[in-house]
Amino acid sequence: MKALITGAEGFVGYYLIKELLSQGYDVTGTNIGEIPENTKKLGIAFFKLDILDRNSVKKTFNKLQPDAVFHLAAISSVKFSMDNPELTMKVNVEGTKNILEAAFGLKNNSKVLVIGSANEYGIPESVPITEKHKLNPLSPYAESKVECEKLAKKYAEKGLNAIIVRSFNHIGPGQSEQFVCSAFAKQIADIEKGNEPVIKVGNLSAKRDFTDVRDVVKAYALAVKKCDSGSPYNICSGKAFSIQEILESLLRLSKVKVEIKKDPLRMRKSDIPVLLGDNSRFSGKTGWLPEIPIEQSLKDILEFWRNRN
Repeated sequence: MKALITGAEGFVGYYLIKELLSQGYDVTGTNIGEIPENTKKLGIAFFKLDILDRNSVKKTFNKLQPDAVFHLAAISSVKFSMDNPELTMKVNVEGTKNILEAAFGLKNNSKVLVIGSANEYGIPESVPITEKHKLNPLSPYAESKVECEKLAKKYAEKGLNAIIVRSFNHIGPGQSEQFVCSAFAKQIADIEKGNEPVIKVGNLSAKRDFTDVRDVVKAYALAVKKCDSGSPYNICSGKAFSIQEILESLLRLSKVKVEIKKDPLRMRKSDIPVLLGDNSRFSGKTGWLPEIPIEQSLKDILEFWRNRN
């Protein structure tokens, strides 16, 4: 089985490459940015690809003839999308359309995994959130993911095997400091190295459903094998923790004494109070359940930043 991962140079890409290789896939990646050293060491072939270049996408797909496409290439930061709404919509929506169209043109009935987001639900009317909950996107990022799903459903109706997942927050070692768990861990590691003992925070009361990236990529592999085309599946832990709890858990892993300061730049106008997902539909279809407890994830994230120069 030949797998193609778009945006394979990113945080999730590294773990997905490892997972697919362990399952015996012949894996190829596309990238637009620099490939990290740890990802290079995995030894797969990479193709430089701008997913907005429709002709290049089509040529790449025709050359590689993938059996499964894991479409990770996207703008994934809510904050970045607020500052760059047009670019976010362009990259995420047009890029996804180009991927779907290229896959649809193949003769080998290729499957495409389209990654949605819990942010599509907006402020939930009830929790845990099932796939039947109405969509109410509150950011350009979330809006772009809703549009990507619409495209995937249209191509599924045409006959493409388009698998749709709605991923809730996923975390793990190597994630950008733009994301909250990594941001806290990096600040703690920096304080341990002698930096000013101040941690800057945003909204600590928000609750999120966190899943370790190593569990998430197993879910993605299962989704392509077992899920129905054109219908969304939540990928989540089914547990929610406040950002305050995350910070306290990380601080318990360190001996540093810190001052906590609210940072206006870390506050979002459209912050959602709670995102807690129901994974029963996906689990029932695939047998998947997350295995790595959040305490282990946070410990591994902190160790990652401690080991950075």
